[in-house]
Formats: sequence, structure tokens, C-alpha cells
Amino acid sequence: MWLLIVLIVIVVILIMLYNGLVTARQKVRNAWSQIDVQLQRRFDLIPNFIETVKGYMTHEKDTLTKVTELRTSWANANTVEEKANLNNQLSDTLKTIMAVSENYPDLKANQNFLDLQEELRNTENKISFSRQFYNDTVTVYNTKLEVFPSNIIANMFAFKPETLFTAESDEARKNVKVNFNK
Repeated sequence: MWLLIVLIVIVVILIMLYNGLVTARQKVRNAWSQIDVQLQRRFDLIPNFIETVKGYMTHEKDTLTKVTELRTSWANANTVEEKANLNNQLSDTLKTIMAVSENYPDLKANQNFLDLQEELRNTENKISFSRQFYNDTVTVYNTKLEVFPSNIIANMFAFKPETLFTAESDEARKNVKVNFNK
């Protein structure tokens, strides 16, 4: 009788551990999906942004072309790493456009540009939050894969660790320099 009770308890624990790992993996997938939605939103805004900026920024065609190429590459990216890399490149390029826009007073005064700029700023904030949530979720999941006793179940059922969304460029890791003497 005791053997049967012990066996049932062990089976219940194994089921709970397995279900916990599956739930954590699904949360990671959902968190990535949230990043993907926000990145797609940003990529959907870019053509309107580029068209608005094109008429004013005649000397920055290379930057505008790079944004268009990155947007095209986005459609072909499949992994978290590829999309994270494209995201970092696009963020750097959009920062360049925002900085260069300072040289074009008419562009800065254009309501369409201001609206798109605000929309992109809001989207960037949502992307940032989604990345943080994704990384938190991945950390919880990856921890479950490593701690005892769930690591035994994870190995038995070939659960694989997920990749954190990180800043790939050295530029993104640099400290921001603020100069109020201009």
C-alpha cells in the first residue's frame, strides 16, 4: 500500500514538473510574440516615416536606403538572434535619422513627421518593455531547466534553453554622453 502511495506521489510530482516546464516554455513563446508584434508595428510605420522624411532629407539617402533594406531583411529573419540583430541595426539607424532631422527645420515643423516620430517613440517604449518582459520570462524558463529536480525532466524531454534578447552592437553598450554647453 505504501509503495503505491509513494509511486503515485512521484508520478504526480513528475507531471507537475513537466507541466511547469511546458508552461514556462509557452510563456517564453508568448513573450517573444509580444516583441515580434511591436517590432512589426515599427516596421509597418517605417514606409510612412521614410516617405515623409524623403522630401526633406536630400543628402541622407544612404541612411534612408539602409532603413528600407533593414525592413526588407526583417521579413526574411526567422530566429530571435536574427531579429534582435536587425532590431539593433534599425534602432541605430532611426537614431541617426532623428539626429539628422535637427538640421531640417521645415521637417521638424511638419505635423506628419511629428506624429510619426511620436508614434515611433511610443513603439520604441513598447519594444523596450517587451524585451524586458521576454528576458525575464526566458530567465525563469532557463532557470527551471537548470535547477533540480526539474532539470531531470527537462533533459528527459529535451527542453532547450532560450536565447536572451541582447544589445549586439558596441554602440548600444556605450554610456550616453550629455553636453549642456552647446
